[in-house]
Amino acid sequence: MTGGQSAHGEGGSPRLLKLGMGAAALGLLLIYNSVDEAPAPAAVAAPAPVASAAATASRTPSPPVKRGPALARSVPTRLKIPQIVVDAPFTELTLDAAGALNPPPADNKNLVGWYRGGPTPGERGSAVVAGHVDTKTGPAVFLFLNMLKPGSKVEITRADKTVAVFSVDSVETFAKDTFPDQKVYGDTGEAQLRLITCGGVYDKKRKDYLDNVVVFAHLESSHKA
Repeated sequence: MTGGQSAHGEGGSPRLLKLGMGAAALGLLLIYNSVDEAPAPAAVAAPAPVASAAATASRTPSPPVKRGPALARSVPTRLKIPQIVVDAPFTELTLDAAGALNPPPADNKNLVGWYRGGPTPGERGSAVVAGHVDTKTGPAVFLFLNMLKPGSKVEITRADKTVAVFSVDSVETFAKDTFPDQKVYGDTGEAQLRLITCGGVYDKKRKDYLDNVVVFAHLESSHKA
């Protein structure tokens, strides 16, 4: 279980995502949140102020060097993580009118979401995949995400009939209040994957887990399905 909590959390609340679109240097800001009701639009974090062009240019790093294998863009269709017995279909995640990321449906415990505004798994960049740790009806697809280890394999079948095989580099837990956006979403020049769910201690007042569990992985190989 995640962070020593029960499968249901407090009252079996579903877990929600929220996405704020910040200044250029930050890119994506993804915070996995929870409520104790059915999914509803989450409040959007206030966007960071836009810096002047000169100031932005002065602190913008050089583009990362492209390295490692990469694939052409193709929508993901199925996620398999043998070590934690995950075998789940994908749904596309979009932003609502307020800029919040619509979460995967909470009535389906075995479903993962991919943010379609970002790279597809296997493309260069950090593809974002999120899933519930639990729902009102019980444990969900990413309940054991924090049990992955460096070297664990993540397999993503894509619409072009290729299977992108990722190798886990690390599994880290971050406080939601100090989520390291650049570390998680910054462009590395490689085809990378981020798997995200809730973790840590459940706060009864906030009705939310305090942390995010993030799996960092890189594309190792690919083959035909």
